[in-house]
Amino acid sequence: MSIDGDAQLAAEYRRINPMGRLPTLILPDGTVVTESTAILLTLEARHPEVGLLPPAADPARARALRWMMLAASELYPCVTRSDYPDRFGSDPASIRARAVDMAREIRQLIAEGAQPAPFVLGERLSLADLTLAVLSRWMGNEAWMPDHCPRIQSLARAVATRPRLSAAWARHFDLPR
Repeated sequence: MSIDGDAQLAAEYRRINPMGRLPTLILPDGTVVTESTAILLTLEARHPEVGLLPPAADPARARALRWMMLAASELYPCVTRSDYPDRFGSDPASIRARAVDMAREIRQLIAEGAQPAPFVLGERLSLADLTLAVLSRWMGNEAWMPDHCPRIQSLARAVATRPRLSAAWARHFDLPR
């Protein structure tokens, strides 16, 4: 399903995901998993051999989850307000502008706190990096990121140029400079 044309808001899709959001994962047993972070964590738990998060007892796992959860809990609401500002009040332009500003503040906080080099866990790619890289491309931030969040921009470039990720990245985004 494509987000173009708000197909995710159709009644048929809302029977699967009442929030009308993408993505939705349906597991082989029919279990419906919504919310991007829940989907990523479900996939990681089902395929730990891929190594997208350290084992549960490793403190690095907590660091990766910290930044993933902050991004999910703080950035996604900003994205919704930016994409659909008319749902939140009578001054959509002001709502959108404030949502963009708030998201940028959070991105800067993440860049300073996580200090990716090149990834949140140093040389080790994790789900946190995938989350932060993708979110760095939303809300018109492609031009803003290099000057204001160079660490996140570098992280996005490191994700985008990984051999196993580059083709998927190129289908959705330009290569970060």
